[in-house]
Amino acid sequence: MTRNALSHAVRYGALMMAAGLGMSAGAVQAQDSKGTIDLAYVEWASEVASTNVIRAVLEQQGYEVNMNSLSAAVMWQAVGTGDADAMVAAWLPTTHGDYLEQVKDEVEDLGPNLEGTKLGLVVPEYTDISSIDELNDHADMFNGQIVGIDPGAGLMAQTEKAIDEYGIDNLTLQSSSGAAMTSSLANAIQNHEDIVVTGWTPHWMFARWDLKYLDDPKKAYGDAEKIDTVVHKGLKEEMPEAYKILDNFHWTPDQMGEVMLMNQEEGSDPYENAKKWVEEHPEVVAEWTQGTSE
Repeated sequence: MTRNALSHAVRYGALMMAAGLGMSAGAVQAQDSKGTIDLAYVEWASEVASTNVIRAVLEQQGYEVNMNSLSAAVMWQAVGTGDADAMVAAWLPTTHGDYLEQVKDEVEDLGPNLEGTKLGLVVPEYTDISSIDELNDHADMFNGQIVGIDPGAGLMAQTEKAIDEYGIDNLTLQSSSGAAMTSSLANAIQNHEDIVVTGWTPHWMFARWDLKYLDDPKKAYGDAEKIDTVVHKGLKEEMPEAYKILDNFHWTPDQMGEVMLMNQEEGSDPYENAKKWVEEHPEVVAEWTQGTSE
């Protein structure tokens, strides 16, 4: 019996027991759902936004949804093994390409949910260099370091590759987290200091500050990427309506940016922000739920 089939069986038993105990129809109905979807994601601002939005849509359509924040490698492994049903956080073809190769026989790529992404090294607009190949000769401007994110991220592997390709030996890549990276960036900009960080688009930091990507003449970071939706094989048969919603899910960097900026407000809750955005964009949600029964 599959995990979701077992879940349905448990729910059915719970409903029968509730009925036998004379529970109210409302209480029984509250336990009834179309099933449980497990979503895996990485703790990037973009993926926090997208995963919470698709969660809100799935819940609106009658599903229970669990979200699990994981490293990139574990996220892909979870969808491959079926411990997670889906992710809307697959950066392809470069950043997560190696992870896809490892589980390609166990997953299904539903295609892009967002296009127009970019990866690279980012500096404040006022910084007086414009290309990665200038970094080595200006290492002192950046205290000899490139501020990175979590060590398991594909972006960090791409940056190590860039360091090798450009022969950068006067700066070292410092791992941290997405939040720590943006905090370092904020502090540097507040003090009008130079800093170089690993960056990606879409990200709210480009809306908040004047930043620029360093040119990448060697194409160490590859061309523009896309963010795909990837599901565990078999989801289409187990939960066809949820599969359809995930397959339909597609939005723009501007739409994602709206949610990301909401999430940066002090004390805000990404889940509540996602529900609010979904409620305020019924026409977009209607496109994502097209072909499913209400």
